[in-house]
Amino acid sequence: MRPRPGVALAAQRAPHALQLVCPGLLFGPVLLLLAGERGQFDADDARAALLVTRSLDALGGLLFADPDRPTDLYPASGAPWRFGLAPADALWAARLTLPLGTRLAAGTLRALARRQQLAPAPGRTEGLLPGALRHGGPELPPTCTATEATLLFVTVLAEAWRWGLPRAEVADLLPAAERALGALRDGLADGFVTDLSRPAEDRAAHPVAARAEVQAQAHRAALQGAELLEAFGRPGAEEWRAWAAGLRGRFRERFWIDDLSGGRPAAGLAPGGQPLPAVASCLVHLLDTGLAVDGGRHESLLDREQTRLLAQRLVAPELDSGWGLRTLSAKSPRFNPLGHRGGAVRVHETALAIAGLAEAGHENEAGTLLEGLLAAATHFEGRVPEMYAGEQRIPGCPPVPHPAACRPAAVSAAGAAHAVFALAGVRPDVPGGRVKVRPASTAPLGELELTNLRVSGEPFSVRVSRIGVAMVEEAPADLQLVAR
Repeated sequence: MRPRPGVALAAQRAPHALQLVCPGLLFGPVLLLLAGERGQFDADDARAALLVTRSLDALGGLLFADPDRPTDLYPASGAPWRFGLAPADALWAARLTLPLGTRLAAGTLRALARRQQLAPAPGRTEGLLPGALRHGGPELPPTCTATEATLLFVTVLAEAWRWGLPRAEVADLLPAAERALGALRDGLADGFVTDLSRPAEDRAAHPVAARAEVQAQAHRAALQGAELLEAFGRPGAEEWRAWAAGLRGRFRERFWIDDLSGGRPAAGLAPGGQPLPAVASCLVHLLDTGLAVDGGRHESLLDREQTRLLAQRLVAPELDSGWGLRTLSAKSPRFNPLGHRGGAVRVHETALAIAGLAEAGHENEAGTLLEGLLAAATHFEGRVPEMYAGEQRIPGCPPVPHPAACRPAAVSAAGAAHAVFALAGVRPDVPGGRVKVRPASTAPLGELELTNLRVSGEPFSVRVSRIGVAMVEEAPADLQLVAR
């Protein structure tokens, strides 16, 4: 049975299939079955298995079939407030669930490629994906989700390719990625990336602040775009590597604030070049360097010492509420524990921090944040909302739900699962014929078993022992395994 165009789907657990059901109260009974098995997850810490299982069920409840091509699925942003396609949210959810297969990423990429701006128009940038401005909180400028989605498109395509998206499907989507890179090439203002949705002359006449996380996303897109161009015989790879190196140098020179604790990244630069001193969870994006050749990491905008200082800052009480990362420091005079970007905890940024810290070797800090996320998830019965209050955790008091949060929300559901997947350290490079498995040596969940993941479209199973040693139990025969 094929998905009905535009119909939302909700997942129900089954041992050998993913059963997607339209919520009856909203749409009436619609039942369809997608063939294929689903992953199984187990850990000494039972909270992790509950979180992953219910998060993936929640994500399944947000799937839509694209009306233009009903075999392409993408996730809606969340229910009940954003029950439709939000490109940046859809790409984040697809990227964070790549260990379960590339089908959702491929469907999302194709659906968004059909919505990409194909030619320049008055007030519109060629190559841009749609997206709105979102409030950036009391101390930072708004975020442009069109810019975020355009940069994420390149990243999701590159990483889906590494996880095993067939070469022919990647080639079909590569022109859309090249258009996205073209929008980035024309998007610099004073050496940094700001709002790609605004025409160049408007950006020059009315400059806005450059946010740190946008530089990280642009830097990653440039490096991953270069790898795609080189692998598929397209021109421009070396130019994009040089572009990324230039951005990296400027960032390290101008985006760092020295203080008595050793220093920290600036959350942004004002149009005149003055660093914005906000201490905010958006800084976690500086740790998200992306999947590279041989399962490695790309070079970061931060050097090793700067990364260490950021890791310490993230687990300090001003940002770590004990339930997850606050979006704004509790020391800020504008801190509000229920502020969307003014102090609430947003699950996916905590998840990105856990994964980024573990990959950068700061496993103790990753474990600290993971414990907070699992504790909060237990109170939400494994179904974490988009955000919740950033009040300090104290014994006997549960996390406070946010009245305006989506639950389920695609990015928080995918992010919660990603936080657990990342601890296994599975980092494939299918085009290069290898899979690196480098789990967290601290084994914060105890023994962890991930069964029936997907690498190159085939089952992949790994067990991580209580001393952080990986044992690959099932893998495609044609891939070389590199395990610790």
